Amino acid sequence: MSTGSGADSAPAPTALDTTRPHKTSMFSSLRIRNYRLFAAGAAVSNTGTWMARITQDWLVLSLTGSSAAVGVTTAMQFLPMLLFGLYGGVIADRFAKRNLLFLTQGAMGMGGLFLAAMTLSGHVQVWHVYVTAFFTGLVTVVDNPTRQSFVSELVGPDQLRNAVSLNSANFQSARLIGPAVAGLVTAAVGPGWAFLANGLSFLAPLTGLLLIRTAELTRSPLAPRGRKGQLREGLNYVSRHPELIWPIVLIGFIGTFGFNFPIWLSAYADDVFHGGSGMYALFTTLMGAGSLIGALLAARRRSSRLRMLAGAAGLFGVALIAVAAVPSAYVFAALLVPVGAIGLTVNVTANSSVQMATDPEMRGRVMSLFMMVFVGGTPLGGPLFGWLTDAYGVRVSFALGGLIVAVAALGVGLMLARAANLRLKVDLRRGRTHVEFVARERELAPAA
Repeated sequence: MSTGSGADSAPAPTALDTTRPHKTSMFSSLRIRNYRLFAAGAAVSNTGTWMARITQDWLVLSLTGSSAAVGVTTAMQFLPMLLFGLYGGVIADRFAKRNLLFLTQGAMGMGGLFLAAMTLSGHVQVWHVYVTAFFTGLVTVVDNPTRQSFVSELVGPDQLRNAVSLNSANFQSARLIGPAVAGLVTAAVGPGWAFLANGLSFLAPLTGLLLIRTAELTRSPLAPRGRKGQLREGLNYVSRHPELIWPIVLIGFIGTFGFNFPIWLSAYADDVFHGGSGMYALFTTLMGAGSLIGALLAARRRSSRLRMLAGAAGLFGVALIAVAAVPSAYVFAALLVPVGAIGLTVNVTANSSVQMATDPEMRGRVMSLFMMVFVGGTPLGGPLFGWLTDAYGVRVSFALGGLIVAVAALGVGLMLARAANLRLKVDLRRGRTHVEFVARERELAPAA
């Protein structure tokens, strides 16, 4: 398939998509040996990553006493994606993805071991955490689009949507286990051992990559190495297709303003409910439980409609506003489960929609743009919402993030409807559907 054909010839899901996709079960991708190896390695390293993430946030809060410092740590980790994210996609499209993953996964393991050495030796300072976060972010610039697009080589187009959902379920399962293990390890022997476990956990994906049968991969065409303008080519490709650009715009708003949970949950645990690191780990675990539920439900769906994306994003924003005012720690904790499920639904729907609507030879660059706007907004949102939390309280910060997400979802939903030639119909009569999108009537040509 040539690049010039664009997504017009790709199986792009739209608001009016009525095609019947291939039948899948919840775990159908796991029938493929290469994907099982990839998923098993990711499960181990994801658990280590969540252990390190929870320990890192609490370590910074303990060293500085500032939610803004936690925001700066998050910003340092995602700033490279904002600055260099698109170049990572060019690299992912240009080189063999399995070889790139050997380099990136090994580098991430080394970063974890460095922070473990600093902490276990008793010399850790907050700038060590900043440096490690920035280094991890640099590696992620290449690792993220490479991993995202490598999934299609592992499972092929028929199982791509299911595999994307199971990847999210894998990550969220680790989100359940990692914080709990991190809390136990930190309480028993200190945070350095949690960082050590993270560094060693990357041996699992490296082993999985070694065992993958390369002959069974559905290889994507590699972009030529010497040709200029490949970055601009990717941007132009996205700009020509509304089924790509509007989901990416929406996920950018959500990543910047709606996914600042390390700041919010640590502040709720410490400042509002006075529960300490154990309560923060519990909050994160419950968010992970909800996200896991959302991912498994997404794996059962046979399509990723853009109307579902806009609706789920709007519901996510409203849920954040509602949860912000909850006075009880128990109710707050319980509501984190549906919040996690809705947020994960938005993420998986946007991810799979964009991947399915993209030609294989452009997928690395498109997914790098997707991830750049999703996590690249964190260097802006992290410090901003950390400052808002310190200055006005976490409830105001939490609710404001939800309000911005809800407004963005409404705006993007209207733009997607316009691109699909739909209009909003309001009918207040009894027994009728009060609000729905319907096809626009074609204007009659003037008589000759």
